[in-house]
Amino acid sequence: MVKVAFLHPDLGIGGAERLVVDMALALLSRDHKVTVYTTHHDPAHCFSETTDGTVSVKARFDWLPRSVFGKFFALCAVIRMIFLALYVRLFASADVYVVDQVSTCVPFLRLFSTKKVLFYCHYPDLLLTKRTNLLKRLYRKPLDCLEGWTTSMADKVLVNSEYTRGVVNETFGHISGCEVLYPSLNVSKFESGYEIVCPGILPEDADFVFFSLNRYERKKNVRLAMFALGYVVRHVSVRVHLVIAGGYDERVTENVWYHQELEELADEMGLRDHVTFLRSVPYTTKLFLLRNCTALLYTPSNEHFGIVPVESMYCSTPVIAVNSGGPLETVADRKTGFLCAPTETAFGEAMLNFINDKDLRDKMGSAGRRRVLEMFSFEAFTNRLNSVIMELSFPVS
Repeated sequence: MVKVAFLHPDLGIGGAERLVVDMALALLSRDHKVTVYTTHHDPAHCFSETTDGTVSVKARFDWLPRSVFGKFFALCAVIRMIFLALYVRLFASADVYVVDQVSTCVPFLRLFSTKKVLFYCHYPDLLLTKRTNLLKRLYRKPLDCLEGWTTSMADKVLVNSEYTRGVVNETFGHISGCEVLYPSLNVSKFESGYEIVCPGILPEDADFVFFSLNRYERKKNVRLAMFALGYVVRHVSVRVHLVIAGGYDERVTENVWYHQELEELADEMGLRDHVTFLRSVPYTTKLFLLRNCTALLYTPSNEHFGIVPVESMYCSTPVIAVNSGGPLETVADRKTGFLCAPTETAFGEAMLNFINDKDLRDKMGSAGRRRVLEMFSFEAFTNRLNSVIMELSFPVS
């Protein structure tokens, strides 16, 4: 048995959080002792495994500010995680530390310790922000330097896709031992609940329902799904509906504003009767929508991996995604869905394929499920992660 301590900045609902929970579940299934330490954990806005006792979660230092007058989010995140790392280093017993998102805490975990640190890099943070003026560039410069230096200090670096590995090595220089560990599905959760019914979610008069599932953030480009819907509505007489669902946190200003922007866009486009907006949907609702929609619309460009297309394919639902980033590795073009340019015409034409060929959904859906079982099974994910943890705990001399 290995004692593993995870350190994650904000244990809410998102792809990174889903991965952390799945990593914890994988290691628990191999009888390791796992504790997840975080700077924020809201029982009303998190995955159920973190509240029902399945995964032990300890939240510390949530009293530290997340921002200063609505600015300096990255700096505050670094400070909160340094505090968390020092706490874990001083008061928690662990054989291996697993860190993700904020690498700056890595050297603090290694203080006067021979314990190993694994860093999971979803994507370099320095590439996720724009430097629009001199002050922003000066503010980001030390943070960017710290990210590269501290990432290289980890004993092992894992990334979520070949695409991300290429970006990491190009951004930070070659990181020794940087390997790919694809996120996975705990398919047992998807095998239950086939009797789930969510009345009122899907309009009864809709002939085709498309589904967009992302956080309410501009970088997810959910507007593309709405423009594509508008394209389709102009070309067919059947009733087409779009359900937009995503992670929503009232503490995050962007979530609030972007949700409002999308509602206003629906009004401007005259699509209000064709669109349903849902916020932070329960797991059962997400599962119901994935199983019952015509296809998933996955709109982010250069997404680092993107677990949602994998979830959709496992539910035997085809995926229409942008032809860049992670979906190039997860979605088989014209076999399990369509990889398209990020334009309303490309996405709209892909949607029309399912409207014009009613057998296409079942054909592509079956192929998608087979692909997930072959490439992204939870068993393969567990075996790979367990071997990494054992290698770090008991290195071969």
